[in-house]
Amino acid sequence: MNTKLRSISIAAALAASLGLAGCAAGSAPAGGNAMSGMHGTAGPTASMMPDANADHNQADIMFAQMMVPHHTQAVEMSDIILAKQGIPAEVTTLAGQIKAAQAPEIKTMQGWLETWNQPAGIMGATTMPGHGMGGMVDAGGIDRLKAAQGTDAVRLFLEQMIGHHEGAIDMAQQEIRTGKYPATIELCRDIVTSQQAEIIEMQALLGTL
Repeated sequence: MNTKLRSISIAAALAASLGLAGCAAGSAPAGGNAMSGMHGTAGPTASMMPDANADHNQADIMFAQMMVPHHTQAVEMSDIILAKQGIPAEVTTLAGQIKAAQAPEIKTMQGWLETWNQPAGIMGATTMPGHGMGGMVDAGGIDRLKAAQGTDAVRLFLEQMIGHHEGAIDMAQQEIRTGKYPATIELCRDIVTSQQAEIIEMQALLGTL
């Protein structure tokens, strides 16, 4: 084979190989790549991928949506005991402390949810399904607290609020493990610390009845 024929053959071979490569690249699905096309599946879409720039995640949203009604009920229970006559000062002081701490936290969490374009709460404080879920008190328990007087009211309030705090601590610890938003995690650490201390105080008060 002379030099001219050899050059033509090489050029033809190169053209053929480039044509095959172009067909292989063209076989990939739109938005995918050649590798995904070879396996018959497209790569993950943008909507399926987590947003690397997001400052919060689904755990943060769920925590705030659950804790808003949870805190709302704690404020309601505190208001009930504060409205009664003959309640020991130690108990009314504690109830006022709980209300003063949790009412502003409700507004803070509602602000986060608004910023995240999420509903401010997923359900009412006394209508959460599953009695005792997260320490929530059902409607019957709230009615009993409203009707109770004197020592019975104090005992019921303390027992209900201890369970309520325990539920809040569980929720906060879960958020600390799985959440992303720094301010939410900081709030949860405060909840764990303050409410554990209040549980100890309420247990001591129960022991005096």
